Amino acid sequence: MKKLLSLFLAGAMMLSLAACGSAKDVDTSAIKVSAPNGAPAIALAAIAKENPDSCTFVAAETITAEFSNATADFVIAPINAGAKLYKMGKSTYKLAAVVSWGNLYFASQRDGFKLEDMNGAKVVLFGENTINSSIALYALKENGIVPASVEYLAGAANTQSLLLTDAEAIVLTAEPALTAAKIKNENITGYALNDLYKKATGNDGFTQAGLFVNPKTAEEQPDVVKAYLKKVEESAAKCTTDLETVAEAAASLGILPNAKVAAKAIPNCAVKYMSAKDAKKQIETTANIDLKQFGGEVPADDFYFEAK
Repeated sequence: MKKLLSLFLAGAMMLSLAACGSAKDVDTSAIKVSAPNGAPAIALAAIAKENPDSCTFVAAETITAEFSNATADFVIAPINAGAKLYKMGKSTYKLAAVVSWGNLYFASQRDGFKLEDMNGAKVVLFGENTINSSIALYALKENGIVPASVEYLAGAANTQSLLLTDAEAIVLTAEPALTAAKIKNENITGYALNDLYKKATGNDGFTQAGLFVNPKTAEEQPDVVKAYLKKVEESAAKCTTDLETVAEAAASLGILPNAKVAAKAIPNCAVKYMSAKDAKKQIETTANIDLKQFGGEVPADDFYFEAK
């Protein structure tokens, strides 16, 4: 009996090792990915450096068109945008993983600037009626911070410009724009929106950008998709374990402005891989802050992809 048990365990181990080896050896070089330039694409930097032809980086405002084009095997995009399009029947892409957990910061060059200084002050956000502004307003409210007024500019580049030119301005900006501004003016102080969000929800960050998979690719090439997801997980982890390599890759690919900015900004971009299934509750927490940004309700169960 003991001999049979030993043989069984040995066989099981061999099968397990064979499965791991085969997954690792799967060729993913033909996979095509579309991603917006900037922080969300950092998770792909190490992969794209090795195989530049596999990744296409586009302007952030055009990334949602990739869902309707349906030519990419994977798309990195705001999770709320992908969920909304999926609910409306304008996209078939399913969420495979969360890769970005919030790169937003309140900042000012005021002397001794503190978060409490926003009470009774004018605060300038970017992206009116977007999930980013909704998260910012929610976090301020839940932490008892009440600005006298809230104004909006179009994007983080606009609030970065105001931050640099107006010594009294208090703005919401994003990485890597904040790091670039601080290099130009060392008097700038920034506070992570994620810190306020954690106090309000208990979560380390909000579910900002995700990796979406084309269901056709998943159906026709399940092993390739599973292997590629593992590579993205490893690539995202390098933002912590091999920052220099990722910074150089992000700069050379044009994802971030240059290696100096990249090295300082990446640790503040909250890049972390988590499967969609494991992140479901956190996605729903983010969605419930402003359901209209997700199409009116939390994503349905079939929105979430799980590799088989």
